[in-house]
Formats: sequence, structure tokens, C-alpha cells
Amino acid sequence: MDKTAGGWINGFVGVLIFSGSLPATRVAVMDFDPAFVTVARAATAGILGLALLLVFRQKRPERRDLLSLAIVALGVVVGFPLLTALALKHVTSAHSIIFIGLLPLATAIFGVIRGGDRPKPAFWLFSCLGSALVAGFAVTQGVSASPLGDMLMLAAIIVCGLGYAEGAKLSRKLGGWQVISWALVLSLPIMLALTLFTMPNSFAGVGEAAWIGLAYVSLFSMLIGFVFWYRGLAQGGIAAVGQLQLLQPFFGLGLAATLLHEQVSPAMVAVTAAVVLCVVGAKRYAR
Repeated sequence: MDKTAGGWINGFVGVLIFSGSLPATRVAVMDFDPAFVTVARAATAGILGLALLLVFRQKRPERRDLLSLAIVALGVVVGFPLLTALALKHVTSAHSIIFIGLLPLATAIFGVIRGGDRPKPAFWLFSCLGSALVAGFAVTQGVSASPLGDMLMLAAIIVCGLGYAEGAKLSRKLGGWQVISWALVLSLPIMLALTLFTMPNSFAGVGEAAWIGLAYVSLFSMLIGFVFWYRGLAQGGIAAVGQLQLLQPFFGLGLAATLLHEQVSPAMVAVTAAVVLCVVGAKRYAR
């Protein structure tokens, strides 16, 4: 299989997995504190990542790789999960998923800064158009309802884009699943301690749905999704494959409507459809 085609396939699988993250987080924070969800998911995934590294006897990263791993950990292990969990206390998952449409632009920008990507000028036109559609919809539909929630989501997008680009660059050297595993292991001591500190006194009031949500974000959102995502970015290019994130709102809105019975307006669907079209143009001019 062509390396670029393999990158798009791996990236697409990663996006599918990530699409369930916000709805699952929304369910989890109904019964769990957002801080506990953030550290518990990272600690659980960190233990699994450590087991994988030991079983497959992976060589330790070089000293010069530690800064990049720390950026990945701060961006996708701590920053994005915490900021989105806090945001979902103020906005619905359907509303927050719209902001995910800004991730391709953020990832592309950091891909240029950190990954050395050089897309054609037309690429930025399509990427900015998709992001403008998403941002414009958010402004007209929900910013006045919860400015704090929207600001938290925007901050989450910025740190996540940096973590994606940094991890993709490093995965060219270490491998996709190794990068996220080492980033999780790097933060594991702190995450374990914070998990114990933020753990509720009793789990008696925690429903089954919240446990399922926590399990999903711990196993799939925090580990398995990154195995495909970082590999896809490394194979097909950070800026190019990163545009697949424009599809994530479409899948996420479907999950929010199906599983959480949240209202998805025709305007949401229309904007998402328009944004999806932008990925076609961006893909064409990505290299």
C-alpha cells in the first residue's frame, strides 16, 4: 500500500475513534468530577502504555526526545482532556464538537512550525475557510450562552494542535504507539498521585454510563486512537492528514444525537457538511 494512502487510512481510523471522546467525556462528567476524569483516564492509559513498552521491550527515548515527549504529554495527555472536561460542564457535547473543526488549522500551523510541513497557499485557503465556518457558527449559536465554556474549548484546541504536531514529528523516529505510550508513562507518576487525590469518597452514586464513558476515554481516546492518528500524520503529512479532523464533528454530532439524545439543529448539520467539503480542497493542495 502507498505510504500516503496508508497515512490517510490510519488517520481516518484515528478520527473515528476520537469522535466518541467528547460524548463519552460528557457522560463521564455527569457523575465524576472533571479533574478526576482527566487524571484517571491518563493514569489508566499510562499503565497500559507502560505494559506495552515492557512487553515489546522498547528502547528508552534519547535525552533530546524528552522535551518533545513533555510537550505531547502537556498537550494531549493533560491539557486537552482537562480543558474539554471543564468546558463540558458549561456546554453540551454537540456544541463542543463544533470546535473540533478548528483542530485541522491549529494542527497545520504547528505542523509548519514544528514539523517542517510546507503546504501550498491554496491549502490555507481551504483550511481557513473550514475553520471560519466552524468559528462563525459558534459565534452565532452559542458563545453568549457560555463564554467560559467556549474559551475553554478554544484553549483545548490550541494545546491539542501542538500536541498532535509534536507527536507526529517524533513518531517518525520512535513510532506512533511508542510516542503516546512514552508520553503517558512520563506523566504517569503525577497522574496516579492526582487520581488518588481526586478520587471520590464513594462510587455508590456513579452510574453505569459514567463508567463506560470513563473506560472509553481511557482506553480508546487516550491510547488506541493515538496509535492510528500519529502513524497517519507521520505517513501522510501533519498538515494534510490533519484535515481529516474536519470530519470529526460529523461523526461526533451523530453520536451526540444517537447516544445522548442531544438536539442537533439543521444549521449544525449544514455547517458540518460545508466544512467536510473543505477537506477535499485542502487535501489536494496539502503538498
